Amino acid sequence: MLAGLPPSDFDLLRDQLALKKIAVGDVLIQTDTPITSLYFIERGIVSLVAQAPDGEQAEVGLVGCEGLVGTPLLLGCDQAPFDGRVQNAGSAWVMSAPSFREILPRSSPLGERLLRYVQTVTAQMAGTALANARYTLAARLARWLLMCHDRVEGDDLSTTHRFLSLMLGVNRTGVSEAMAVLERAGVIATKRGAIIIKDREHLIAQAGACYGMPEAEYDRLLGSTKLIPTI
Repeated sequence: MLAGLPPSDFDLLRDQLALKKIAVGDVLIQTDTPITSLYFIERGIVSLVAQAPDGEQAEVGLVGCEGLVGTPLLLGCDQAPFDGRVQNAGSAWVMSAPSFREILPRSSPLGERLLRYVQTVTAQMAGTALANARYTLAARLARWLLMCHDRVEGDDLSTTHRFLSLMLGVNRTGVSEAMAVLERAGVIATKRGAIIIKDREHLIAQAGACYGMPEAEYDRLLGSTKLIPTI
């Protein structure tokens, strides 16, 4: 996200950014709570999790090195209808909300690029809703693994069956059975707290049409995600 800015526009942000580590379980933004900072993810993955008043939860989006956490600030809002929870540790460039609000009107390219990113988040959330409503658990699991794989270096994903069941909105037994099928087929391997992707092409085939639309929208609006440089 930041690496794609013209140098003159990035210079507006440079002095206001601080690189910070993000750890698994950190909550970067919280539902119906004022957003104090914007997080441009450098490494790691953040899950956007919606939660109902009765405690039911489901993941509605993922953010990695292609994006940022705190998109409501881009739309003039100060709160989000979801949590931003770190699922894979890493680092993020952090800017305070007041600094961001002061800088944003001074750079049209920055504003345009960030609003295009909001469009890709909307596309991803629409894809998640469609996948959850119309596709099998096997396809949804493959989609989720691919989306995480897109956002990490290497093939190891830090996660657990319990976390997967929460993210996919299904019971743990169903997730374990679907994972076992993939492992027997040699598509993935598992170890304590991690999944290793062994056959990405198989996952793409299994996900079918429920994977790829948001990714294509990102590439169309913001450029290829195949190689994302650091800043």
